Amino acid sequence: MATNENEVPAGIAHPDHHTGHLTAGGNAAFHNYINDFADVEDPLERRRLALEKIDNAKFGWYHVRAIFVAGVGFMTDAYDLFAINLAVSMLAYVYWAGSMPSPTSTLLKLSTSIGTVIGQVSFGYLGDRLGRKKIYGIELIVMISATVMQCCLGHSPAIGFVPIFTFWRIIMGIGIGGDYPLSSIITSEFSTTRFRGAIMGAVFANQGWGQLMAGIVAICCVAGYKDDLIYAAKASECDAKCIKACDQMWRILVGFGCVPGCIALYFRLTIPESPRYTLDVEYNFDKGAADTGKFISGKNGNADAEDIKVLKDLTAIASINDDVVTPPKASARDFFVHFSKWRHMKLLIGTAGSWFMLDIAYYGLGLNSAVILEAIGYASSKNVYHSLYNASAGNLILICAGSIPGYWFSVATVDWIGRKPIQIAGFVLLTAILCIMGFGYHRIGEHGLLAMYILAQFFENFGPNTTTFIVPGEIYPTRYRSTAHGISAACGKIGAIVAQSAIGTLEDHDCSSTDTDCWLPHVMEIFALFMLLGIFTSLLIPETKRMTLEEINEKFHGEVDVSKANYQSKYGNVNDLDHYTVQASSDNSDKA
Repeated sequence: MATNENEVPAGIAHPDHHTGHLTAGGNAAFHNYINDFADVEDPLERRRLALEKIDNAKFGWYHVRAIFVAGVGFMTDAYDLFAINLAVSMLAYVYWAGSMPSPTSTLLKLSTSIGTVIGQVSFGYLGDRLGRKKIYGIELIVMISATVMQCCLGHSPAIGFVPIFTFWRIIMGIGIGGDYPLSSIITSEFSTTRFRGAIMGAVFANQGWGQLMAGIVAICCVAGYKDDLIYAAKASECDAKCIKACDQMWRILVGFGCVPGCIALYFRLTIPESPRYTLDVEYNFDKGAADTGKFISGKNGNADAEDIKVLKDLTAIASINDDVVTPPKASARDFFVHFSKWRHMKLLIGTAGSWFMLDIAYYGLGLNSAVILEAIGYASSKNVYHSLYNASAGNLILICAGSIPGYWFSVATVDWIGRKPIQIAGFVLLTAILCIMGFGYHRIGEHGLLAMYILAQFFENFGPNTTTFIVPGEIYPTRYRSTAHGISAACGKIGAIVAQSAIGTLEDHDCSSTDTDCWLPHVMEIFALFMLLGIFTSLLIPETKRMTLEEINEKFHGEVDVSKANYQSKYGNVNDLDHYTVQASSDNSDKA
């Protein structure tokens, strides 16, 4: 029987037949990617190839874009942490004649952390319940809106400034909290296996840039208003002109934090759904494969109906309803059953407990800032201008000396040394450093404290501060990855709240009016104890470097990779998959 030269055998895509469809979006890379496995009839094999495309992809510009887009929330978080400390000093001149009551100061600083806990748990759950794509970007809208509202606030006879300011800081904290689980798991699920730790670490390292940006904005603000501040030798001399300058400065400082978020918002709202969520939770194999191609090609948004139709048309679709072995459906009952087993519970204790221990010291270390700033020549001053300038410049120097290098040492080594060794070594070194600061507080002097402070900042970030963010984004099954990460991150923020509201207040325990901070050495010793406990919680987490998320899930949760399981049930030796992949790619190259 004669055949038409343009006729294509069943199940094989004609290279020209779908060209118009695939290039309609203006991206030929998507077309080439789909062709890599267009002739594969088994949808589970397409699933394997789709995830393999992500896991084995070379580091590219779409990874750089993902680092920026996902890292914006952490930049905002760190920016706000730095900015609020200085903003509180500015607000003190505006509303309290230079001396804000301690409870009010603590409330304003803690309000964001309280909101963050709410956001981490709620958005973590929603990320698993509704999908990553549906809510990613909402948390950034919340952050931006709350920041703008803070900057528009003023005193009113009807309502005090502090309650309404606190309310909007809690709302902003909810947005910041939602960013933790969502950015972590989206980065994890889209990252190449070889550099997944570095990519996730780079996302988190945006905290360093946030602190740097806050310091620069603060210095620019103070320098710009110098003429309105310099004449006020003390707080009582800060007249209407000086007060107006401080009022404008804190609004600029706080408000500028939403600028990076505005830039990244479009990209967050248009990213595709995580293919792993689509494949493993929704069980939509064709959409997951199309989403993967769209992301790898650098395009924005979900694969549309036309893209998915193209993928379906390229093959003779096999029915999967009867044969596919799928993970359990996500539910509250399954969650508690899953984590009631010790082998799974210990992972949650390890990630949540380590983050809790770390954040107690991370946020409590700032109690030494007055002594440290004095040691580097940026001591507090009664003059309004010099007081604000010294606080801005001094903290900026400390950030560049310890925090930022620590982040990037982690990025450079986390996929080489491993997550667990870096985390345990960091806790060990922090225990030693805080013991020196506590037991030798009056012996090592100001310069000794300065050295220990910088080392502590360095090994917090080249240590557990980075790894406690990375590991929860890798170690849990897809259906609970967001929820478990949110729980772990929330425990960390609870630790921060404890450090600032409970342990930190002990620095003046039994101190006379002329001997403030007399109990600070003992507070450092308490922090050292928590770092010691962090060593033991870190022993509960496994090493995950250079493992795919499916391998991690199979090894530590006993849930087999459905692609492997179904291939073995149908075709036997799973090792033949590698040969099949190479052969399929070769065949497609010949056809093209």
